[in-house]
Formats: sequence, structure tokens, C-alpha cells
Amino acid sequence: MELPKFKYHPNPLATGAISESTEVCECCEKARGYIYTASFYSAEEVEAICPWCIADGSAAEKYDGSFSDEYPLMESGISEEVTEEVCKRTPGFISWQQEIWQCHCGAPCEFHGDAEKQDIEELSGSTLESFLSTNMVKPEYWVGILQHYEKAGNPAVYKFKCIKCGEVIFSMDFT
Repeated sequence: MELPKFKYHPNPLATGAISESTEVCECCEKARGYIYTASFYSAEEVEAICPWCIADGSAAEKYDGSFSDEYPLMESGISEEVTEEVCKRTPGFISWQQEIWQCHCGAPCEFHGDAEKQDIEELSGSTLESFLSTNMVKPEYWVGILQHYEKAGNPAVYKFKCIKCGEVIFSMDFT
């Protein structure tokens, strides 16, 4: 069975947001072979959602929930329609604090999961300065972060890609 396509999260199996499972989706009541494994924000306790109920919006509608926080997208000037696609019909991701979906060129970026150590080792110049400033990290602490960085660790560095210009954007989160 082929998974639904998500414009802003192109490979949720690789990022770990979706995994193979025999669990039954609480929304459609079917076992489709895959289940969502990241955050879902709802007043109801929902344990198992399939990718198809994410893609068609039925899970977000049924449980009045979302997969990502809409505030950062709205603050970036993203339209309500596109914000709904990201927050209600796109798998989210697990973060230490509140996830912040990155935007660039006036659009939400694609989420590509936790950065590889090589990705962040290659940051330099104005790109590194901007990353450190945005994430409020003092340059003198960056060396230690690089030295001890582990993918999916603490701190976490997330990789996004602009859907318009292709620039790679990183964000950082920690406890």
C-alpha cells in the first residue's frame, strides 16, 4: 500500500513521524500497516492515527486537533489555507519544546528530520552566524554543541528545505 504524499513532509518514514504498525487507527478504525508516531495536539487522548486520516484531514477534524502549532506559521504571514494544510493535514515532528515549522520565501518549508552531524559541521560564515543568532546560541558554545551532537539528541537540530529556492534551513531545540 502506497502512503499518501505530504507536500511539507515528503518522507515521514525516514523522519520517524510514521512507522510500520499493525495497530488500528482510532479515526477510521482500520489497520493499514502504518501509524503516526509524533505529536498530536487534542483535548482527547488519541494513541493511533494512520497517515490517510492525517492526509485527508479527518483526524484533525474528528478530534479537533493539530499536528503542529499554527502560531509560528501565521506570524510568518502564511495564509490560513496553507497553515491548515501544514497543521491539520501534514505529519508533525517531535521536539523538546514546542515545534516551530520553518518558513522561507513566504512559504512553509519541507521538513526533513533531524540534521546529520555533517550537516551542521558544514555551517559557516553568515549562515552559521544567522543560525546561532536565531537560536540564541553564543558562538563560544557552538564548538561544544558540535563536538557532542547526536542525531535525535539534546540539543536537537531539525532540517528544513525551502520549497521555492531550495535553501536548507536549520532550527534547534533543547530541554
